Amino acid sequence: MQGFEEQAEAFAERIAAEIEERRLNFPVSMEVSLRIKRLADDPDSTLDRIATVVQAEPVLSAKTVRMANTVALNPYRARVETVRDAVHRIGLSALRSLALAVATEQLAGDHRSPNMRMLAHGLWLRSVDVASWCFALARQTRAANPDAALLAGMMTHIGQFFLLARASDYPAMEASIDRFAALVDDMHQSVGLAVLEVFDMPESILDCLEVEHTYDGEWPPADLGHVVQLASLVSEAPNPFDGLLGRNPVRGPAAAAVFGIDTDELAALLAASHEERGEILAAVRG
Repeated sequence: MQGFEEQAEAFAERIAAEIEERRLNFPVSMEVSLRIKRLADDPDSTLDRIATVVQAEPVLSAKTVRMANTVALNPYRARVETVRDAVHRIGLSALRSLALAVATEQLAGDHRSPNMRMLAHGLWLRSVDVASWCFALARQTRAANPDAALLAGMMTHIGQFFLLARASDYPAMEASIDRFAALVDDMHQSVGLAVLEVFDMPESILDCLEVEHTYDGEWPPADLGHVVQLASLVSEAPNPFDGLLGRNPVRGPAAAAVFGIDTDELAALLAASHEERGEILAAVRG
């Protein structure tokens, strides 16, 4: 069996070649997300046809109905009981976000190594928490479309997720998870951008997830990039890669204080957003 160095080199070369050829091999669990995306982009598709695809995935079906019955998306409490009605209720943007959340949740459990499973699960918890905050903060500030913010939030760690999923073919890296974390830290930005391009993300989402796009503390948040970065700051769910890399970033409201944001104004915004964030988080987590 090859050692870590040999497998890490082979892994990096394989991913780099796929990016160069603009051909990423997605894990099976992400194929439903890609299929929904392709149908959503097809002008001849209908919501009923997309609902048929969703119904073929039991977990996604259940979570779609659950999301459709949240107060945030169903304020008049007209009970939704079928997948078809649920798809019509939440719309394509939210459905794409939910499909991605389900796919990455499945990836989190699809590892031989217990340590790798824990790492993937922690990253999933972080992603859905950031996405839920994105939705709620966008609703409260009106700085961005909430559904677009939800999708952008789910994409914040997509490069790390993709590399985690592909690492299962390289057992030596699973056995040296701290060294694997350093490798992912070097690669995830370029890989994440490649994944976003394959998913044909709108320019607004691509721009706000660029590493150069930094939040300067403008208040109130004025655009999608501000919303995503503020959500990343206030989320108290840790990114497990930080721990493996010896990082201990400040999380939660205290993190936003470094930008000079008025703590009372931030607290008021978070309090107003808390209920919607909780509803979306519960619907996604199931």
